[in-house]
Amino acid sequence: MTVGQLAEKLQGRLLGGSSADAKVSGGYAGDFLSHCMVRVKEGGAWFTVMNNVNVAAVASLCGAACVVLCEGTLPDDALKSKSESAGICLIVTPLPVFEACVASGL
Repeated sequence: MTVGQLAEKLQGRLLGGSSADAKVSGGYAGDFLSHCMVRVKEGGAWFTVMNNVNVAAVASLCGAACVVLCEGTLPDDALKSKSESAGICLIVTPLPVFEACVASGL
């Protein structure tokens, strides 16, 4: 599936970053950055409620296809700016983390 298709499944909206046509190959849910650094896979979707600039750094390091901000979490200005400059697509969804993971089908 693509990032755009994932956003549709999650009743979400895309914010900046990479193309909505980027392929998503799996997913990981977590908020503990050191765990996410080793568990988010290249091309994966990272489901989280964290919204600070460190999220962009970890997503970039891992090669994540996108970051899914769950529970209506909005990115702070630093995260939004860094994500745009690094080409990291953010998806904002109203769904809780577990429900978003299930709805994604990943």
